[in-house]
Amino acid sequence: MIDIRQFKAGDWKQIWPIIEKIFRAGETYPQPPDTSEDEARRAWTDLPTATYVILDDGRIVGTYYIKPNQPGLGAHVCNCGYMVAEDAWGRGIGTAMCRHSQDEARRLGFRAMQFNLVVSTNERSIRLWRKNGFETIGVLPRAFNHRRAGYVDAWVMYKPLDRSFA
Repeated sequence: MIDIRQFKAGDWKQIWPIIEKIFRAGETYPQPPDTSEDEARRAWTDLPTATYVILDDGRIVGTYYIKPNQPGLGAHVCNCGYMVAEDAWGRGIGTAMCRHSQDEARRLGFRAMQFNLVVSTNERSIRLWRKNGFETIGVLPRAFNHRRAGYVDAWVMYKPLDRSFA
């Protein structure tokens, strides 16, 4: 049974291994592969507006954060980061997080959601975002230095969260 709730300090010991593996891979997030645990915790739990964990039968299998994409006059558009434990891939965790994050974004007063750096080789995420109504609104040529593939394109993806932004 999947449950999504807000992050609690005691959750960090379960989400750090998920985050560490993804950062170390250097394939989907721009953080340096040698990002320290303290730097990761700050970026994932201290700076965002809110951080959530996804539990499957009591075990944390994913996490996401939500924050303003820009300060001040751009703060009505949010940005999120999502991670799923590798052994939970293909079980709908990403879809559940994406849908939950859109509901939470609306509840928090955000009017749109934007992903700034969707790595073009991250086909699993691209399919998920498109399935959930996101559109590619820009391509950043060779903007991501993929650890294995070298310089690859990154996409900016966007979705209005209320009808006035459609």
